[in-house]
Amino acid sequence: MADYRSGSIVKCQVTGIEKYGAFVNIDSNYTGLIHISEISNDFVKDINDFLKIGEIIYTQILEVDEFNHHLKLSIKNINYKSNSKSKIKESRLGFLPLKNHLNTWISEKLSEIKNNNE
Repeated sequence: MADYRSGSIVKCQVTGIEKYGAFVNIDSNYTGLIHISEISNDFVKDINDFLKIGEIIYTQILEVDEFNHHLKLSIKNINYKSNSKSKIKESRLGFLPLKNHLNTWISEKLSEIKNNNE
């Protein structure tokens, strides 16, 4: 089981959004709540403007309830969005390399299957 500590940053997935906060799943044992007051330093009218269900984010641990396996979390003082999308650059060739190799891959796999069945 993970050892969570106040102040640590953890990766989690948003599982629910209510008017008062967002629920997240941290791992198979721990869940958490980001209270609306911990979303931003500015006024938050709608949490959906910041988070979406299913989104993977980073959160800062404020409190740990080990008995209930629950964390109180915050995103207001950290960069909570994952920047993984910016690291992926689209090839100007698009799907052309796949198209060019597809028939070769199919032939190789069919030969492999045929050899395994003999």
